[in-house]
Amino acid sequence: MPSTSRSRLSPVRTAGIVAVAGLLVVVLVTAATPWPSAMLIRWVFGMGAERNVDIMQQFAPAEEVRSELDIQPAVHDEALAFDLFLPDDGSDDALPTVVWVHGGAWISGSKSDVAPYLQILASEGYAAVGLAYEYGPEVTYSAAVHQLNAALAELVERADEFRIDPDRIVLAGDSAGAQLASQLATLTVNDDYAKLLGIAPAIEAEHLVGVVLNCGVYDLRAMAELSGITSWGFKTALWAYTGNRDWSSTYAGATMSTVNFVTEDFPATFITGGNGDGLTWLQSVPMHHALQDKDVDVTALFWPAEHEPALPHEYQFELDRPEAQEALAQTLDFLGRVTDIQGD
Repeated sequence: MPSTSRSRLSPVRTAGIVAVAGLLVVVLVTAATPWPSAMLIRWVFGMGAERNVDIMQQFAPAEEVRSELDIQPAVHDEALAFDLFLPDDGSDDALPTVVWVHGGAWISGSKSDVAPYLQILASEGYAAVGLAYEYGPEVTYSAAVHQLNAALAELVERADEFRIDPDRIVLAGDSAGAQLASQLATLTVNDDYAKLLGIAPAIEAEHLVGVVLNCGVYDLRAMAELSGITSWGFKTALWAYTGNRDWSSTYAGATMSTVNFVTEDFPATFITGGNGDGLTWLQSVPMHHALQDKDVDVTALFWPAEHEPALPHEYQFELDRPEAQEALAQTLDFLGRVTDIQGD
């Protein structure tokens, strides 16, 4: 009987061919669409957010705060429900208001990720609002900016219902949320920029008294200078969010880069970033300088490059660190000054 050993592939060779073929499929798919990589990044970011929430909850004075979660907007879009935190002081008086945009690399995250932090702000006498928005790759730029502006309009329209003082609003955000908050602030005070985006500002410039920017992105061209896994993650996220792999040279890349649109009318700003976060040196520090060049009232909290331990991205949520406590204290000092809460 003739041998068949040469006409059949060994199990090892078969497994190798299957593995190579599978790898080729993965390469082809990830080269054609950001979806698989974006889902992986979303999972990783979600794990980090859960860790930070666990830390913050140890410091959140929930018993001093009244929380209203998942408030439905007038458009009845569940994806855009928002959370409201108020001091439990038995009063109906309007309060200076911090409107917070959560982070998540424009492709993940939830308003619940910042809920404990907003509870802390509310316990200090503020109405604190956590906004939701849709992100990539399910929707693409600039859907989130339009949604957040619409949410801001609703908050002002329902100000009496939510104890919001519409004359004392602070926009705030972390990471991608800081980038989005900077866009909302810029379109509020810069008519030319608002026209570029095709958005009518939800509030008057004089009613926006401050901005808080934590660990954000403000210059997309500079993102090309990132390296390693961080570079891959952000470039993939921006591809998913903008719908264009070559996002840096598009309308999205240009208009997301708020560092190029700040004017002397930009609101008073608190900006910070950790020394172990590459975005600090490529994004937050240059944004700080751009604001200074325009004579904007800007307060910065940066740590020396050699500071130990190196402070990671969104270090301000790790409230078991003394540096995060310092960031919180300076944030509250800034909020008190721009809202004149001491005069209430």
